[in-house]
Order: sequence, then structure tokens, then C-alpha cells
Amino acid sequence: MPEVTIRIGGRDFDVACNEGEEPYLQNAAKMLDEEAAVMAAQIGRVPEARMLLMAGLMLADKTADLQTRLATAEAELERVRAAPAPEPERVEVPVVPDGVVDTLSEIAARAESLADTLDSGEEKT
Repeated sequence: MPEVTIRIGGRDFDVACNEGEEPYLQNAAKMLDEEAAVMAAQIGRVPEARMLLMAGLMLADKTADLQTRLATAEAELERVRAAPAPEPERVEVPVVPDGVVDTLSEIAARAESLADTLDSGEEKT
């Protein structure tokens, strides 16, 4: 079982943890140390046990707030998921009448014929 030295409130502590949990322990210690630093800045030097207790309580308060916010977000997500889906919007696409399609095809054919006539006239010169 690995042993990790962590620093909290300027004091070193040797803590054992399971294999692979070292980064998590270091991160947790860092959070606790940050809370201890805030407390030390406000109150000054305090006994080790009191410092750890107060820093732990401050982290617990933050955790409780995050749990409340998470529960609220999860409830909102469930409410949105449970809401009926909106009716699909109907979109009507106008259909081009056959007569217009025929006329456009005829105009295109005439334009191509005219272009071919112009091209063959330019080739002769």
C-alpha cells in the first residue's frame, strides 16, 4: 500500500492509500490545504486538530451546496425529458406546375442551341 506525504496548513502528513489513488489523495489534500490557508489568513495560527476540523467543515459546506445544485439540475433535466415533444412544424413546399417546367426546358434548349450557333460561327472566323 503506497504512502503519500501531503502538506496541509504548512504541516506534513504521511497517509497510506490504495495503489493508483495517489493523484486523488494529492488533489483532496490540495483542496483541504487551500481551505486551511483561507482559515489561517482569517484567524491566524490554530492547533492542528482545529485547523483540520475547520477546513474539513468548510469543504463539507461547499460539497453540500454542490450536491443541492446538482439535485436541482437533475430535477430540471428530468422535467425537460418528461415534457412532451413539440409538434413537428409543417412546412409546405410549392410545387412548380408542369407547364412552367416545360416552358423553362424549352427556353433552356433554345439557349443551348443559340450558344452552339454562336460557338460554330466563331470557329469559322
